[in-house]
Amino acid sequence: MPRANAVIAWLLLLPAVALLAAFTHYPALATLWHSLHSTPKPGREARFVGLDQYRALLDDPVFWTSLVNNAWYAAGTIVPSIALAMAMALLVHGRLRGRALARLAFFTPTMLPMIAVANIWLFFYTPDYGLLDQIRSLWGGAAHNWLGSRETALGAVMAVAVWKEAGFFMIFYLAALQQLSPELREAAALEGCSRWTFFWRVTFPLLMPTTLFVLVNAVINAFRLIDHIVVMTRGGPDNATSLLLFYIYETGFKFWDSGYASALTLVLLTLLALIALAQFVLLERRTHYQ
Repeated sequence: MPRANAVIAWLLLLPAVALLAAFTHYPALATLWHSLHSTPKPGREARFVGLDQYRALLDDPVFWTSLVNNAWYAAGTIVPSIALAMAMALLVHGRLRGRALARLAFFTPTMLPMIAVANIWLFFYTPDYGLLDQIRSLWGGAAHNWLGSRETALGAVMAVAVWKEAGFFMIFYLAALQQLSPELREAAALEGCSRWTFFWRVTFPLLMPTTLFVLVNAVINAFRLIDHIVVMTRGGPDNATSLLLFYIYETGFKFWDSGYASALTLVLLTLLALIALAQFVLLERRTHYQ
């Protein structure tokens, strides 16, 4: 009987295991294999080159620029989007008039495709005629090419990502807030606890499991989402908005260098794995599960 139960359990797991192996493990191993071989050409098969692709990364200025850009992009989108999501969730969780409309308004950007979002923000950033320059002109400000300047291009695409993601993360925080017992607030009020102290000492620690989940997703999105980069800047000006995944896309599908693109992909996967491991190791100790 135990053996029959084990067979049934493995049969139930088989579809999920097959999909995981076919679409996760096999592609990862295939990428590793391609990164150790040259890119096949017509009339010339791929040949083993060992770590040559990875050595080329060390001398590639565009790779280092993309890596630094991605670090700044992650720092400028992860924390603001999570903080904004938590603030919006606290706002619509309370006794707010028009709370349903506020929730809908906050969540609407999430339902829009990133391509549509990028085109909306292209209108905002258009020099002279865009919304931002129209507002600046009210105070006598000069027109500015937000996406054509190295100083503002990366920050401009960061704003798009934060606007797009905050509403999605808000849903998780709102669900977590609705699971908190109202008795905690009543007990804190009897003790004379201020709203800020209650949030910092009670609400925020109890939201840590949700924060850990949201943080992992935010980090992945910071390295995964490049749709708005393709539409708005194509990595310009002068690679100022080139991110790692965009560089991989250009290398693999524009320059048709699959070997080098595979090496870049392995670097990105390793980086994400290390970041995720660090998140769980550092934050798991501060996470309070109910």
